[in-house]
Amino acid sequence: MKKIVLIAVMTFGLESIVRKELEDLGYKKIISVSDGRIEFEAEVKDIPIVNLWLRTADRVVIKMAEFKALDFDQLFDNIKSIPWEEWITKDGKITVNGKSVKSVLESVRSNQSITKKAIIERLKAKYNIDWLEETGPEFEAQVSIYKDMALLTLDTTGFGLHRRNYRTSTGEVPLRENLAAALVLLSFWKKDRLLIDPLCGSGTILIEAAMIARNIAPGLNRDFASEQWPGIPIKYWTDARDAALNAIDKTIKPRIFGYDIDPQRIKDCKINTKNAGVGNDVIYQQKDIKDLILEETQGIIISNPPYGIKLSTAKEVLPIYSALDELLKNKPGWSLFLLTADKNFPNHFKRARPDKIRKLYNGTIEAGYYQYYSEKEPKQLQ
Repeated sequence: MKKIVLIAVMTFGLESIVRKELEDLGYKKIISVSDGRIEFEAEVKDIPIVNLWLRTADRVVIKMAEFKALDFDQLFDNIKSIPWEEWITKDGKITVNGKSVKSVLESVRSNQSITKKAIIERLKAKYNIDWLEETGPEFEAQVSIYKDMALLTLDTTGFGLHRRNYRTSTGEVPLRENLAAALVLLSFWKKDRLLIDPLCGSGTILIEAAMIARNIAPGLNRDFASEQWPGIPIKYWTDARDAALNAIDKTIKPRIFGYDIDPQRIKDCKINTKNAGVGNDVIYQQKDIKDLILEETQGIIISNPPYGIKLSTAKEVLPIYSALDELLKNKPGWSLFLLTADKNFPNHFKRARPDKIRKLYNGTIEAGYYQYYSEKEPKQLQ
């Protein structure tokens, strides 16, 4: 079967975790890793698999070509030479997105226009037609030019991979599902360990953890743009979904608990969790963090406080920090993993200094993932 090059696109800072996901899925031929993207060798049948299974990536695109582009003629001629007809139908609806950084061809709009014109000219010649109706399947190409190197890709995903389709309510500044999954995968939590989010909001972190515990493919409840492409046989999608359904672990009984002071949030959590297919795996309770007591000697807390991304006033946020500090006082068997955009958080958590701080992004908002390890964690993991 013909080899293709796919690119997993992700938020800056998640390259290592996405690479591990790809390798765990069996994709060992990693071609390159750079900021926000991983190129790997694959086959057409892999397009459904990676879209269904990648938890922390943003999307999956086909690498069509990469070349130097110093003028519009060079850009046009190279794009026209790409075999677009291998994917795009003669009635395909074509959209072109673009970006340009530190390049001679700095006009994104012009680059997009030339790209679409070149694609259309190629298809007209190959299909022996005078006009593309653009009434069929949708195809989104992207022309990205960085330091005069043009990268042409075709998006297989459509709406970003963070769209799992289980959330009915998300709060003011929602934590993206793929970032929530990354928080879990970057922690010490495993499916047999106790996990708590004392400020659970819409429950996204806990839902993603439960899906990981049950080995539920994150893309099972959604559609993808390339499902409509004739170039990817329907059988590939059917086989990938059947395999994902058969892979679900129906025996595990995870210990996952979520708490929030807002009763509406708890109602939303229960709906979201049920929608995700893990309704029996997370126990929610309305409770103020100040009233929470950790009865077990060890466990893991993963949380994104309500003011961790969209900062509020000190009057509102400091009591949360204080309560979190009190909750974990004299609890050396507990690890804390907390995402916040507030760089002052370590000054208010008195138990210890962070063992590790990782820079992550929720959309365009920079945040720190503060990691405090328990005395129980193996030294080699630290």
